[in-house]
Amino acid sequence: MNRIRQEKIQDYIERNSVATIKELQALFPDVSLMTIHRDLDALESTGAIVKYRGGVKSLHHPDDIEFNIRMRENIQGKEIMAQKALSLIKNRSSIFLDAGTSNLVLGKNIPDLSLNIITTGPAIAIELCRLHNPIVTVCCGDMNRKNMGISGKNALEMIDKINIDTAFIGVSGASSKVGFTCGTEADMLIKSSVIKKARVSVMMCAQEKLTRLMPYTFASFSDVDYIITDYELSADFKEEAEKNGVIIL
Repeated sequence: MNRIRQEKIQDYIERNSVATIKELQALFPDVSLMTIHRDLDALESTGAIVKYRGGVKSLHHPDDIEFNIRMRENIQGKEIMAQKALSLIKNRSSIFLDAGTSNLVLGKNIPDLSLNIITTGPAIAIELCRLHNPIVTVCCGDMNRKNMGISGKNALEMIDKINIDTAFIGVSGASSKVGFTCGTEADMLIKSSVIKKARVSVMMCAQEKLTRLMPYTFASFSDVDYIITDYELSADFKEEAEKNGVIIL
């Protein structure tokens, strides 16, 4: 039975290139999470797949694995945040979307308004090409394959020269004590630079991000105007937001 189940798991991963642990659990609802992990360990030991945080990939898949896995996680939550974010987007305004899966979902939902949209996410820019009215600008710089985002000196210089009405910033981790965090220094520099330039700064912060802390803090609550979330946030987090006049949507 183990061999048959593992073959089905491997086939699913090969067909989809990537898979989350939740997806594999759904395939075998009568099997424990620990058993799924043991199956994946067995497949990985044979060189059939590679495990990553929260999921697995086919060895034939390109290096943007983490982005693809995150894109398939918490889809409903990302849609909830996107719909809330739309209320802050005004016609004939300039908005910034930093790279990340929450803003990619927002990009998929933006209507065909007269907008200037600046982004560090090439995938977001490509998605926005379905629209006719917005002017879409992609920052130049170095590509990070993990989050499919652009950063570096050239991107920072470009951001310094633009004006932004509303910036939508992705969050990798957050807490009431340290603020809003991300995983690399390069991303931290981009996010903090955008916040300084924007008239309104909006954090795209799913509830699940409150369980994570990443190495670099790019914003404190005093830097933020809005927090958009999918589900109820913790009491201490809401208290800190209220103390700093931050509106939670």
